[in-house]
Amino acid sequence: MTSRAAAPLLPAPDEPAPRTLLLRGGHVYSPADPFATAVLVQDGTVAWVGSESAADSYARDADAVTDLAGALVTPAFVDAHVHATSTGLALTGLDLTGCPGLAEALDRIAAFVRAWPAGGVVVGHGWDETGWPERRAPSLAELDAACAGAAVYLSRTDVHSALASSALRALADREQGAGGLAALPGHHPEQPLTRDAHHAVRAAALAHLTPAQRDTAQRAALRRAAELGIGSVHECAGPGISSEGDLTALLELAGRGDGPEVFGYWGELGAVDTARRLGAVGAGGDLFVDGAIGSHTACLHAPYTDSADSADEGARYLTAEQVADHVAACTAAGLQAGFHAIGDAALAAVAQGVRAAAGKVGLGRVRALRHRVEHAELLDADGIAAFAELGLTASVQPAFDAAWGGTDGMYATRLGAERARAMNPFAALLRAGVPLAFGSDAPVTALDPWGTVRAAAFHRTAEHRISVRAAFTAHTRGGWRALGRDDAGTLVPGAPASYAVWAPTQLLVQAPDQRVANWSTDPRSGVPGLPELTPGGPNPQCLATVVRGRTVYLAEQG
Repeated sequence: MTSRAAAPLLPAPDEPAPRTLLLRGGHVYSPADPFATAVLVQDGTVAWVGSESAADSYARDADAVTDLAGALVTPAFVDAHVHATSTGLALTGLDLTGCPGLAEALDRIAAFVRAWPAGGVVVGHGWDETGWPERRAPSLAELDAACAGAAVYLSRTDVHSALASSALRALADREQGAGGLAALPGHHPEQPLTRDAHHAVRAAALAHLTPAQRDTAQRAALRRAAELGIGSVHECAGPGISSEGDLTALLELAGRGDGPEVFGYWGELGAVDTARRLGAVGAGGDLFVDGAIGSHTACLHAPYTDSADSADEGARYLTAEQVADHVAACTAAGLQAGFHAIGDAALAAVAQGVRAAAGKVGLGRVRALRHRVEHAELLDADGIAAFAELGLTASVQPAFDAAWGGTDGMYATRLGAERARAMNPFAALLRAGVPLAFGSDAPVTALDPWGTVRAAAFHRTAEHRISVRAAFTAHTRGGWRALGRDDAGTLVPGAPASYAVWAPTQLLVQAPDQRVANWSTDPRSGVPGLPELTPGGPNPQCLATVVRGRTVYLAEQG
């Protein structure tokens, strides 16, 4: 049995924070002092960072002093792309992630439905037929047999297609009105639904969640984030993926102050007023220009290599003109815009649209708002140059490469080896000066910040790797910069005291290379160290997470 390190003596989440708290006797990851062992927090703000000898003078006046016993203190992580309700439903409900085959998936569905209490819709996630021996999803008849008449929605791992039982399809049919579900693009009478048909059944499923289901799911997602050292999340909401009520309920829950901070984005075209009314920080997030590679709906310049339709280039949901109008409206209102774009054709449309908007309202004004592009996976050199020119932030998910990259991964199957090698070019983006903000897109991939840092440093395509330090910055300070807030995400005097405490571990200065020779423990480097993240090794153990001086997670003692 693996032993757990003792949590530091910090106030419990339900206790008030001391006005002045000194943490000492550890390692503090701070650009202010690469050799720091102590940090002073006052009224939720970092007041001082420095050495153990200098800490003595602060200890006399501090309201509380915590001995870190060699633990590491870092800025809290920011997950820049999350769907909290769906993440919580996967954590607390039917999760098919990693299911080995079709028969096992159907057995899990049937067992879950048998135990399901009456009321609401059964929501699950995570199936991926590309790794199953059968190489296919369940038919509607097979799904219905497992669902026993229940309304069931099961999103594919990329959340851009789904299985929907006949009961749920009938519910969506009634809500669609004339023509019903069958009239929508992406409908199939026996197979998983994609495109507009998928959006319709997803909306029906989420609209019929009970308030208790939603509250339980959101609490579970935020609790899990806090347990992993995540101090804030960017919720990517919108009419195509959640609802107004879902977003406002999450923001209200987060506003109570007992968990990570939540910053909401509302992905609806032209919805400046709606975003502001809902309390969102931007009109973006999952405002879909295209879909996803796994569901054959990412929009490409050339057809998918494995599609039954030799001309299949995916789905385009927005034109460059619509992108331009949205960005111009958001810029004029001083509100950040953003888009979901994965395929090269979709990303080209975004660049064309943002450039056209800059011609209308001014390039300086566009750049100042740091408009976002979520995922930004299949970028070529021209696309990267356009991001740099237009001041776009790339909100990206390194775990996608870990899950689907490489010569034998899903990307290579869908796109061919040459195009797959171009996916997720993190190093080229950084070289061009494009800001990176890391996230999980949970529940598409799990909340796993250290795993995300590892995935970027050990990208399956070697030329796309970045250093652990750069990856850590993208997953901490990068998320704050994506919000236009440059004063957070780092432990320096004056910054918000949002930090995580990690069990003692060997600290290294790491380069983006698998050779141990490129890793150093030499303190003369003048660079603060981070935990060893060799692939296959364990993640650092989170002992505590603190948000603006408030403890939101404290590991159990022992």
